[in-house]
Amino acid sequence: MNPSWRKPAGALLIVVLIVLWAVLVASFSGAIGSLHPLAQALVYIVTGIVWIAPLKPLLRWMETGRWRA
Repeated sequence: MNPSWRKPAGALLIVVLIVLWAVLVASFSGAIGSLHPLAQALVYIVTGIVWIAPLKPLLRWMETGRWRA
């Protein structure tokens, strides 16, 4: 069985996704910083979980070569 190029490409895409998401969230840090501390925590918890949503199709593509089940 030959190794697939999709796994290293997918791993690179995951790293790029994380970096882009972190930059996007950090660009709103001024507005988020002016919120109540509990609201800040909620925003950061939600944004910390939301980036995971695109991973399922990406991981599926890495394994099977298809984006959909």
